Formats: sequence, structure tokens, C-alpha cells
Amino acid sequence: MNFFILAIIQIVIGIGLIVCVLLQQRGGGVGVLGGMQTQFYGTRRGLEKIIFGLTIALGVIFIITSVVALIIR
Repeated sequence: MNFFILAIIQIVIGIGLIVCVLLQQRGGGVGVLGGMQTQFYGTRRGLEKIIFGLTIALGVIFIITSVVALIIR
């Protein structure tokens, strides 16, 4: 039963990780194809910083739960 609960937790964390990665801004967009790159590389602030930190945290938690699932099984 513990393995089933852990599998559900992994699915939820995986979906959250996918959402966080998709919400992060990509560099450039279509303007890069024409050579019109006007992107500023600065520090992350506000919501972008929160999403970045959440992505890292979810990735670490996903790896930990995967190792625990491997040990339990």
C-alpha cells in the first residue's frame, strides 16, 4: 500500500514539475530568427524567482521520492 501512495505522490510532483518548467520564460521568441534579439540577461525577480525555486525544489523532491520508491520496492 505504501508503494501505491508513493506512486501517486510522484505523479502529482511530476505534473507540478512539468507545469513549473512550462511556465518559465524562454529566451527570445520568434524575434531571434530574424536577428532581433533584445533580451536582457539580468537577475530573476518576483514570480520568476519563485517559479525557478519551486522548479528546483520539485525536482529534488521527485528524485528523493524515486530513490525511496526504489528502496521500498
